[in-house]
Amino acid sequence: MVSAIVLIKVGTGSVTEVANSLVGLKGVSQVFSVAGNYDVVALLHVPENEDLADLVGDGIRKIGGILSTETLIAFRTYSRTELDAGFSLGID
Repeated sequence: MVSAIVLIKVGTGSVTEVANSLVGLKGVSQVFSVAGNYDVVALLHVPENEDLADLVGDGIRKIGGILSTETLIAFRTYSRTELDAGFSLGID
């Protein structure tokens, strides 16, 4: 599984339309409107790198209202569940 975060700048007044388009794409698991240098953040989870290239290049970047994107590919995923499991190895 390949995970990525896409940081997206959109045109004025386009956040809702872009977000709704993003959530309709296969491989987009969550979409957030955010404050700061970017307007929207999308979390992606796909089986292969090629799927990521297709999703970003042929899907996300073709959505109207998007001005620019920056894609961050995740090397590892850390979560509270994984941390808790690491500390519960049966040693009391």
